[in-house]
Amino acid sequence: MKILAIETSCDETACAILEDGEKILTNLVASQEELHRRYGGIVPELASRKHMEVILPLTQEALERANLGLEEIDAVCVTNGPGLIGSLVIGVSFAKALAYGRKIPLIACDHINAHILAVFLEKEKPPFPFVALVVSGGHTALFWVKDYLEFYLLGQTRDDAAGEAFDKVAKLLGLGYPGGRIISRLAEEGNPDLIPLPRPMLDKPGFDFSFSGLKTAVVNYVNDLKLKGLSIPIHDLCAAFEKAVVEVLKEKAVAALLATNCQHLVLAGGVAANKRLRETLKHEAQKRNFKLYLPSPEFCTDNAAMIAVCGYHKYLRGEFASLDLDVYARANFKKLSL
Repeated sequence: MKILAIETSCDETACAILEDGEKILTNLVASQEELHRRYGGIVPELASRKHMEVILPLTQEALERANLGLEEIDAVCVTNGPGLIGSLVIGVSFAKALAYGRKIPLIACDHINAHILAVFLEKEKPPFPFVALVVSGGHTALFWVKDYLEFYLLGQTRDDAAGEAFDKVAKLLGLGYPGGRIISRLAEEGNPDLIPLPRPMLDKPGFDFSFSGLKTAVVNYVNDLKLKGLSIPIHDLCAAFEKAVVEVLKEKAVAALLATNCQHLVLAGGVAANKRLRETLKHEAQKRNFKLYLPSPEFCTDNAAMIAVCGYHKYLRGEFASLDLDVYARANFKKLSL
């Protein structure tokens, strides 16, 4: 079975072809990083227009690299949310046209569900149930995952997502875009313990996150130094900020494992590629004797291979979408009460 997947939820146009749910025949991503860098963040209208420009030639290239014709594709799956509405509309409209033209099934995939399933592209796969920590520019949340397509929200951010906080702090410091990678690179040369920063929500019960207070603490620290005419220790500040975010993520994830009596943790989302976060969770897994599953960095950031995994399991269950498929900006997750 060969599934062609389309992903356009934000600022990357992606196309992948997956065979039998595991074998990646091709996995292409067209980044818009250079386009948005000059603005210090993603401009939704520009993202949509770029998707429209790139999606057809990218899909053609994916088919060529896989040495396949469109007539050999068994189904088309596409992200229909959550994400930027304009970007999602481009991908969904294109996928509808392919499915209608070839008279093959159309499958709708939730972007967060796909991020969680990215780990199944690796050789070592987690057993069900497991706890998933999804950390990206738009989402920071913990889930209890019962099955490929059944997952329940344990807690999520009440304001900024972790990746969003990285980008905002980078913009404050004039470091450029995308902020997460720049901060992580500078943090490697800094001392994370020289500047005291808060660890929001660790003193609160439950599994919710909040990063706006941490961002504000960085703003206040920078403004105080400027008023005193002092230079900003960029490397140390980046290290301290990164460590604070990672510690909050680690503590909440461990609390979720304990509360669900689970021994398996999956890390997912774009920030899952962060070196400090991966190393911190590896250390914690050894210390507390739980099993950690990490997708390769290429499967952490937005890609279409993870969409194809989700589409494959929906195909097996006959969960097909109609041509009036709509998109959505925000997800409404089922919650698990503990």
